Formats: sequence, structure tokens, C-alpha cells
Amino acid sequence: MRAATGLVALVALGHTLWSGLTDPGAALAFGVLVAVGELARRDHQDHRDPDGHPPDGTRGPAPLGSAGGLAYALLGQEAGRATHHGVFQTVAVVAAAALAGIVPYLARSGGPALDHLVRRVLTVAFAAVCFQPLYHSGRLEQRIGQGPYLVLFLLLLLGLTALCDAVLAAALAGARTGWPYGPLLRDELRAQTGIGSAICATGAVMALGVAVAGLWALPVLSVPLLLTQLSFHRITAIRTTYRQTITSLARATEIAGCTRPGHARRVAALSRAVGRELGLSERELTVVEYAALMHDIGQLSLVDPVPAGATAGLPPAEARRIAELGGEVARQTGVPAEVAVVVERQADPYREQPFAARIVRAVNAYDDLAGDCRHPGGSLAALERLRLGTGHDYQPEVVESLARVLARGGRSGVVPVPRG
Repeated sequence: MRAATGLVALVALGHTLWSGLTDPGAALAFGVLVAVGELARRDHQDHRDPDGHPPDGTRGPAPLGSAGGLAYALLGQEAGRATHHGVFQTVAVVAAAALAGIVPYLARSGGPALDHLVRRVLTVAFAAVCFQPLYHSGRLEQRIGQGPYLVLFLLLLLGLTALCDAVLAAALAGARTGWPYGPLLRDELRAQTGIGSAICATGAVMALGVAVAGLWALPVLSVPLLLTQLSFHRITAIRTTYRQTITSLARATEIAGCTRPGHARRVAALSRAVGRELGLSERELTVVEYAALMHDIGQLSLVDPVPAGATAGLPPAEARRIAELGGEVARQTGVPAEVAVVVERQADPYREQPFAARIVRAVNAYDDLAGDCRHPGGSLAALERLRLGTGHDYQPEVVESLARVLARGGRSGVVPVPRG
């Protein structure tokens, strides 16, 4: 897909250079708008979740750039004067401006930033191909005119463009990570109903505003979306700090000698990977991650620590006591109530547990058993032990998903396990 995008961009740029730039003022204005939108995204790596995404649904990294690119693709007039830029010039201008804006991110993050450029170019190309030939040939005006039907047409086209963007984003993420395509597409579609709707609406309004008032409409219409983008940055920073606080709190059990070093982080990373394999949404994955980080926090209240912090082999009564203490501590930290519920129900029969608790329980048992010297077979023996407990202690679907994740190499240094 990257190669196809590069070919499309090169063809568009070559055609534009050969035939000359049409309406250079509009091309420069929209190019600057797209470049500024990309530069303003400030999509730092330390503001990403463990999967490499902005946390908790903040997936619109450059809404101003996206809206500017869509507006240029849907631009038919400028201050009542017909424009004559076509599909090739639209793609060339947006590709060049987006590339100029993401150069700093390409140097730092590589693949994700390049995927972002692929999405931008192909999405704008789709919108331009659907609009520009119809408009400049006059067929669009003959069939629907310039009234409210044109607005409805633009909204329909923007909806299809948003769907195209979601499909591309899910495909690129699936190729990069190997995660199931269905859950990725669902997350991207859900994201489109949030900031995606604002981007599409602003793109349409920009195109219509420039058609009536000229290029002076661009800075006026860009301010609300720029403020929205800055607000997303602040929300992202707050959520990142919150995640870091929970991670630091989870380390208290390691510092106190209650659990093995890195246990909470390993369980959280692997639980998140298993949850994604099972098709959980981003919000559900966040609950799983937080609960996994805090699942052993109740051990801080014990007088006599559990040997090596391994709770998988404890008697049910003692395991339930630790889980209930952990739930109380979790509630006092201010985490969402559902996270505390997952923590305090770790020792319940798995059929009575929330689904997130079943994931954390199985992954915690795996990490305890894999690190136990009584299992010389290491991770393979631990996984077989979990399979023997399915139907009573662990949900079979969770254990098999765990096996698939481990077969692909797991996360955070987890030892791979052969399938079957």
C-alpha cells in the first residue's frame, strides 16, 4: 500500500509539474493549511498507549490537516469564480504539504508516521476522484444544482471518505501489528464518529466558505478546529500522566518485595494483547490494562507476603481476601469503578467474573507459572498447565487466545510458545 501511494503521489506531482500549477493562490493557501495542521499535531511517542496509538480514542492526530486536505479536494469555486485544479494537482499539493509537515515525525517514529501519510494521500485522492471530474464537467450542477442538494451530496461523499479512511487505517494497522482486522476496523469506525465527524463537517464548510467568501474564509474556519486539536493534546497529556501514575503505583508491590520484578507490567502488556486478540474495544483494553497493573496491589496489606508473589496456586479463601483488599485499594486511588471490580473479582469462579477479569486471571497465572522454577519447561509447561485448568479455573477461549499471542512472540519480551 505504501508503494502504491508513492506511485500515485509521484504521478500526480509529475503531471502537475508538466502541466503547470493551476490557481496557485488556492494551492499555496491549502498547502500551508495542511502543513501547519501536520506540524501542530505534536504526536509525541510518550503520549501513546502500549499499542502505539494516542490513548483512549484520541485517534485524530492532525484534524486541521485532514480538514484542509478534504476541503481542497471538494473545492469547486473561489469567491464565486470556478477553480480549475483537478485530481492530480489536488493529490500533489496535499501529498507535498503533508510530507513537509510530518518530516519530524518520520525521523522519530518511522512506520506509524509513514502510515499516516499514506492515509492522508489515499483519502484525499478518493474524495477528489469522486468530486472533481463530476463538478468540472458540469454534470454535478446539471443533476443536483448549487442548492441544498449539493450540501447533501458533499455530506454523503464525506461519509464515504470517512469510511475509506477507516478501512485504510485498519488495514495499515493490521499489516504493521498482525492484530485481527475486525476489531481494528471497529475501533477506527468508532473514532470516526468523534473527531472524524468534526473533520468531515469542517472540510465541507471550508469548501463552501471559500466558494462564497474566498480564501479569507480559511483562517476563520480553521480556528475552532485548531482549538479542538489543542484540547486533544491536553487530554492526551492528562491521560498519559494518569497511566504513568497507575504504572508507578503498580511497582509498589515490586519495591516491597511482594512480586517478582516486572510482573505487573508483563501481565498488563500480555493481557492487553490477549484482549485485542479477542476483539475488545480500546476502552475495554484500557480497563484490562489498568486492572492487570493493579491486580496484585492487595498484597501490600498482607502481614506475611506470598512466596514470590505467585497468587495462582493460593487457596481460594486467601486468594479471594487478597483480591478484595486489592479492590479496596484500587477504589481509593480513583480508578474507574469497573477497574476496581475486575481487581476484586480475580479469585471468583471464572464463569462469575467479568470478561476482563478472566483475561487478567489467565495471564497472571501464566506469568506466575512461567516464572516458577518448578516448571523447567518454562512457558510451554505453564501454558499446558492453564489448558488443563480450562473449564474450571480459566475460560478456554482466553487460554487459546493467549496461546496465539505467545505463538506470535507475545509482547515485552514474553517467550514465544509453539502453537498447539
